[in-house]
Amino acid sequence: MTIPYPNTQPVPAIAAVTPPSGAARPRVTFLGTGYLGATYAICYAELGYEVLGFDVDADKIAKLNAGEVPIHEPGLDELLRRNLAAGRLRFSTDIAETAEFGDVHFICVGTPQRADGMGADLSYVEQSVTSLAQHLTRKALIVGKSTVPVGTAEWVEQLVGKHTPADLGVEVAWSPEFLQEGFAVDDVLRPNRIVVGVKSEWANGMLYAAHKGVFDLAATEDREVPLVVTDFATAELVKVAANAFLATKISFINAMAEVCEAAGGDVTQLARSIGYDPRIGNRFLQAGLGFGGACLPKDIRAFQARAQELGAGEALRFLHEVDLINLRRRTRVVQLAAELLGRRSGPAGPDLSGTRIAVLGATFKPNTDDVRDAPALAVASLLGKAGADVHVFDPQGTENARRAVPELTYEEAITDAVSGADLVCVLTEWAEFRNADPVALGELVQGRKVVDGRNCLDSTLWTQAGWEYRGMGRP
Repeated sequence: MTIPYPNTQPVPAIAAVTPPSGAARPRVTFLGTGYLGATYAICYAELGYEVLGFDVDADKIAKLNAGEVPIHEPGLDELLRRNLAAGRLRFSTDIAETAEFGDVHFICVGTPQRADGMGADLSYVEQSVTSLAQHLTRKALIVGKSTVPVGTAEWVEQLVGKHTPADLGVEVAWSPEFLQEGFAVDDVLRPNRIVVGVKSEWANGMLYAAHKGVFDLAATEDREVPLVVTDFATAELVKVAANAFLATKISFINAMAEVCEAAGGDVTQLARSIGYDPRIGNRFLQAGLGFGGACLPKDIRAFQARAQELGAGEALRFLHEVDLINLRRRTRVVQLAAELLGRRSGPAGPDLSGTRIAVLGATFKPNTDDVRDAPALAVASLLGKAGADVHVFDPQGTENARRAVPELTYEEAITDAVSGADLVCVLTEWAEFRNADPVALGELVQGRKVVDGRNCLDSTLWTQAGWEYRGMGRP
């Protein structure tokens, strides 16, 4: 059922419950303090909850307790320091302390792609749930936030039943996250919806109490936050279905870019034209290098794998092509680079030896330091393997990129990266790159040639400044 939260009165369909700890509001824990868990823990402390973040990584916990955010996310560092000082927030490596502290325990660990296939690796979920369950001494609610294959919540229930005494009455629920890196603080404090999969009124009431701070903030700002109360399977499917839809939309416009390149059309004008149709909309219709990051690529693969296990694999066969279209955009940048540099491509690809290429961008999107499955870094690596001398600059992701692909050269400024370059490739749409002065950069390069892998530059300005410009799906 869908229950829109009204601004002026509590939701009548959800009964109030008393937290098992006896606290006025549920005390919440977040198991796993990576991007997801750390962001939620800090933001929920900002909403006024008593919060404990747990992780097995002692170095990460020490940094968080010292006021250092281990990721780059705008606004998060200030919130961390403020709530540590207020005493609402702390972090621990002690699972017994975590179990004793919390009324609602959110599981926020990673679910990476398995090494032996496309499915999700649930070992971190199993470890965190099992270790927590073994230390619980009173009734509590364990809530999954990680993106998982449908059926995981039922499995987690079995794990909890195996490792906790039945008389404790520990329950399980599922509430997927919908964070966008670069906008995560607002996504937690001001979500566009909350979805909960529950089996009992008690679990529903506890989850409502655990989200009441979000609803109260919405009321003060005269907003509504839709609340969808549903079953386990639907709650688990919401996140992967949303990611599959977004990935499909991105790959669709990139497929149109391929057609435009063959036919002589301009995909940016095509996207603008179809985006005016309200049934389509213009969001996620930006043709370019494709999607990456820690979610979309591995989630659509895990979705396909799980559908196959359920006997519904044919329904998601299109996601295989979505994935292939996305990966083809990376090799397309290498082809464009070879064309601009006058290098022919053989059976093994182009030989770019003797060329210097500046790569602007290493993260999978701007306003983050995340380089996991980043198309920009993948292309930089391909250019390097083709023999080019690649110099990479990214405003936030340099250190992570250096650890991931150490064989490339990393620079501390855009000017250092482009100096003496035969070709510049803009592969992440940071504002610093979008707003760069093509005239000034033109004085530093060896050759005024640019590949706009994100279609984020003003092609007219760059062309007027003497650059040979190539975009994705543009004439």
